[in-house]
Amino acid sequence: MKIKDILAVLEAVAPPHLQESYDNAGLIVGHPEAEVTGVLFCLDSTEAVVEEALALGCNLVVAHHPIVFRGLKRFNGSSYVERTVMQAIRHDVALYAIHTNLDNVYYQGVNAKIAEKLGLGETRILSPRKGSPESRVLSPESAPDSGLRTQDSGLSTGAGMIGLLPQPMAETDFLHHVKSALQASCVRHTALRNKPVEKVAVCGGSGSFLLSEALRTGADAFVTADFKYHEFFDAEDRLVIADIGHYESEQFTIELLFDIVREKFPTFALHCTKVNTNPVFYL
Repeated sequence: MKIKDILAVLEAVAPPHLQESYDNAGLIVGHPEAEVTGVLFCLDSTEAVVEEALALGCNLVVAHHPIVFRGLKRFNGSSYVERTVMQAIRHDVALYAIHTNLDNVYYQGVNAKIAEKLGLGETRILSPRKGSPESRVLSPESAPDSGLRTQDSGLSTGAGMIGLLPQPMAETDFLHHVKSALQASCVRHTALRNKPVEKVAVCGGSGSFLLSEALRTGADAFVTADFKYHEFFDAEDRLVIADIGHYESEQFTIELLFDIVREKFPTFALHCTKVNTNPVFYL
């Protein structure tokens, strides 16, 4: 099997053209025609992850976040980005990133995984991409199955997701549910409104840009990460913002990527990283 065979499975779910203009998803290090010996899935490509891949006999690392966002002008090991890329090249380990294109798909996307963990139903894209039909799908089983279940089946693409809890919850109970279900160390949130939570918006990673859409759609709560201090005021007491941290909101993407490839190649050497790449610690 070649690297391109693994990438074809991933890109059938999240086509590269769906990534945002600022992004750098795709094969960052390596050659698509190279034979693949094993795949390691992670959130971030780091030196420790490349070392783990080597120990497992994997020569392909599939990450959510691109290790390189901007062009590298020097390779002298002065930053972790340079060191990781140099280490990968030295040991013939390919580095691939599937980032905002995976954020922007409904079926098997980052936000679908968050919604699944929270138990949301009747989900749909929160902010559909321009030209993308806004369609509601009650369950993944209702999506057309084309072997690889591609995203050209009429399902929406776009940012974020919104859905309904099975039953309304008190705000405090909901926040505890979020913390437990998404394994968050803490939850930063806006003032409670003493109203039940039923309609929930989610966005993996930095989601403050979707607050206006969450408000527009009548969400009772918005689960995401990376809200700045003054942005919490923008909730205007109309919903509860629950900021759980960037890594925490996207950590289940590792499991998601593993499952996507395992569905097609169930007997191949696939591994989820055991390296916690979260750069943020809590006291």
